[in-house]
Amino acid sequence: MPRHFEVKLERRGARAVARLLDDAAPRTCAAVWDALPLSSQAYHGKYARNEVYQLVPGFADTEPGPENTTITPIPGDLVYFSFAATELYTPSHGYREGATPAERDRVVDLAYFYERNNLLLNPDSGWVPGNVFATITEGLAELAGASQDLWLRGVEGERLTFSRLER
Repeated sequence: MPRHFEVKLERRGARAVARLLDDAAPRTCAAVWDALPLSSQAYHGKYARNEVYQLVPGFADTEPGPENTTITPIPGDLVYFSFAATELYTPSHGYREGATPAERDRVVDLAYFYERNNLLLNPDSGWVPGNVFATITEGLAELAGASQDLWLRGVEGERLTFSRLER
């Protein structure tokens, strides 16, 4: 039975439904599902283009490792990235020391992509492959409109929430 969860931009009230890709990324899906709900500050991508993401402390007891990876996500893809806490403290990322959640030694970036022409390339470190673990099945147009508003008007005060849906 497919598992679904909600993706929501709280302040803007935009929501979508995503389905886990258990067959393609079973370890990542298990880690994310077990950690839900997750909610934190929303950010709009700077390099990847049409991306909205959140940064949360690493939550998996064992990192899933690469599976179903991409560097060219398409609209509706949800992607898991895991970084050492110190990897995100570069000035080009726009985060200052201590601004990312570093309660553990890892920071997880959970992102969704809402338009085409994305490329996961960081000018400081090169290619940044991520695990595609879910796909948006309902509400992509609504979420894309709200995401474009994030880009144009800013992310301050916006929260991105992922929560389970029982169907």
